[in-house]
Amino acid sequence: MHKRIFIMAVAAGVLAAPVAQADEALLKKHNCVACHQIDKKVIGPGYKEVAKKYKGQKDVAATLAAKVKKGGQGAWGPVPMPPNAQVPDEDIKKMVDYILSL
Repeated sequence: MHKRIFIMAVAAGVLAAPVAQADEALLKKHNCVACHQIDKKVIGPGYKEVAKKYKGQKDVAATLAAKVKKGGQGAWGPVPMPPNAQVPDEDIKKMVDYILSL
């Protein structure tokens, strides 16, 4: 029984890996990595720090997606995040969901 659960867990991880890689690729494609990294602050916060700050908050994905689209200032310090109006909403949703999953 334990072997079966282990095999199912490994299979789930293998199947989820391409999705995570695709969503991480979107962060690179839209140049988000110029200011953010997964696990460290650059100009803006690291993605893991963002996930930790907003963990468990209701409707946070929609709030963060709007912030990515319109830009923002003050939540992480004095440096503003520029608006990203050119990024498709579907890509923003995937990126935000990925960040919150970290």
